[in-house]
Amino acid sequence: MAKRVVPEERRRRRRPTRSGVVLSETLIVETALRMLREHGSTGLTARRLGLALDCDPSTLYRYFRGMDELTLAIGDALIGRALHGWHPTGRWRDDLRGIGLRIHAAYVSHPQAAVLTASRVSGRANELAADEAVLDVLRTAGFPLAETVRIYHAFIDTTLAFAALDAASLALPSAAQHADEAMWRSTYARLPAATHPRIAEAAPLLATRMTTSAYPTALEMLLTTAQQTLPPPETTRPSPPRPCGQPRRPRSCGRLRRRGCRSCRSCRSCGQACRWGGTGGRSGTPSSGASAHPPRPAVARGDG
Repeated sequence: MAKRVVPEERRRRRRPTRSGVVLSETLIVETALRMLREHGSTGLTARRLGLALDCDPSTLYRYFRGMDELTLAIGDALIGRALHGWHPTGRWRDDLRGIGLRIHAAYVSHPQAAVLTASRVSGRANELAADEAVLDVLRTAGFPLAETVRIYHAFIDTTLAFAALDAASLALPSAAQHADEAMWRSTYARLPAATHPRIAEAAPLLATRMTTSAYPTALEMLLTTAQQTLPPPETTRPSPPRPCGQPRRPRSCGRLRRRGCRSCRSCRSCGQACRWGGTGGRSGTPSSGASAHPPRPAVARGDG
């Protein structure tokens, strides 16, 4: 049966630990991040964390259901650090670029923690805030809903995938890191053009680029592709003028009757008069301010 988790404000220790500190979720997460940085993922256990916090390991379960929930909290803390101080500018490309680079930098600054958490979904506050921010940037820019979700999916997964890839490289022992980087000069740069012509011609450029992260380049390519799917802004086109120079007649029930001016009509059923100078529907009285054609003069008939 899962253990019940008490809200933090009700589960804080009333007494400090032997080292004089009061436990909190934030303190536990910060200590776990330090342990991961110093000892790697294998060094993070409840027993070692309890020793680092100078408390009984069982006390940790008052704050987290287990080490897996602590792992999710660590990942959420990294996202929180990435979002700290970020504000939208209203320029969607700049905003997405800023969020992506911040998240990537926050993860690679803690490579061991990134390897553990980049593939997880925590549903915690900072993760939800980041997702809401990305979706809002895209919708505000004018992307349709389906296209927004498609771009969001590619953006988040690309960011976290590169964060995990780059963090995994940084988490290697120093000797292994240097050996991997040197491989581009010691092996690739020496391949003969007779057997590997494409590698041989690109070797100098490969040696320079392949030791750096490709995330900024991939991010720009993603943003450029997304921009090509952005619908153009809606513009209201003015209606073409009527041949007679008069505005359009008002809508009526559709049953119209000619009276007076040849270009003016009114509705016999609803009595709606023409706004530019027709006659009233049933009454036959010209509308106020109308300039209808004057009636033709009567023609006198002769007696014979």
